[in-house]
Amino acid sequence: MPLIPAVQISRASSMHTARIVRGDVLTIKSQEFIMAAKSSGMREYRIILRHILPNVLSSIMVSATLGIAAAIITESALSFLGLGFPSDFPTWGRLLFDGANFLQLTPSRVLWPGLAISLTVLSVNYIGDAVRDALDPRALKS
Repeated sequence: MPLIPAVQISRASSMHTARIVRGDVLTIKSQEFIMAAKSSGMREYRIILRHILPNVLSSIMVSATLGIAAAIITESALSFLGLGFPSDFPTWGRLLFDGANFLQLTPSRVLWPGLAISLTVLSVNYIGDAVRDALDPRALKS
């Protein structure tokens, strides 16, 4: 039962990735090398595996890493508001919620979970940028 919020967050955030991938597939599908592959008699599943998927993979990876960061923020915000996982399930947002009452006495109860959320999201965003730079076919390699 505690995975229900995580499943809903992942379902909602996957729509953005699907829209990006659909746009990339439609763009690549109309290019000349795909038409040449079709006219040479190549089957559709082979065109997908050899031509379309490698060209769309960088968009999928970047969108997925940025989606992970957004899901972390969403889960933390929902748990902080008391709408996320149950109270017996420890999350960073729940730690922030529990520590907010003791902010005057022990600010470290809020500081460390908040810092962990910030550093994790920042790290995931940097990983997404690195993946985009590594997989971008249009980037000049020097």
